[in-house]
Amino acid sequence: MTDKASFIASASSSPEQWVDLYGDYLFRYALARVANVETAEDVVQETMMAAIQSYARFQGKSSIKTWLVAILKRKIVDYYRRKGNHQETDDIEAVASKVDGLFDEGGHWRSQPGEWAGNPGLVYEQKEFMNVLYKCLAHLPKRLAEIFMLREFEDIDTKTICEQMGISESNSWVMLYRARMQLRGCLEENWLTGHE
Repeated sequence: MTDKASFIASASSSPEQWVDLYGDYLFRYALARVANVETAEDVVQETMMAAIQSYARFQGKSSIKTWLVAILKRKIVDYYRRKGNHQETDDIEAVASKVDGLFDEGGHWRSQPGEWAGNPGLVYEQKEFMNVLYKCLAHLPKRLAEIFMLREFEDIDTKTICEQMGISESNSWVMLYRARMQLRGCLEENWLTGHE
């Protein structure tokens, strides 16, 4: 192991070293998503504070860097939620009625969704898409956004999500379904129609 690699391995578990080791990366990551230097600095600072406060619960299932990025993603969604002019709601049933309206009595689409053109992997990497995705996440009820991020961004298994959120497995699937349907509608409206 090189000197630099051994330094990173030993220092990465020390919160005092996180800014030196990961600060620039986290700042660039945030800046690409919020497009404002002051805001990027703020969300990175919030990320570091949240990480320090919750470090005792860090289980080591990922690297410190990956864990910090996961926290940063949540802080970015929180930023868009605060920034939005919408009234925050945690009314999951309101989302359910909107989603259910997309289907007829037989469970078929009332209006067929548009075709997704291009390579989804390439689209994911585009800054514009990520900005739209974060804005769409910010419009979801808080618990739906949280479960979606835990599952899709952090790749946490269903059992762990259920334990963390205090919900049943069947409830988790319903919540994920509703989150995905809401995000799909938001992305079709705010991303796909402008990029055809």
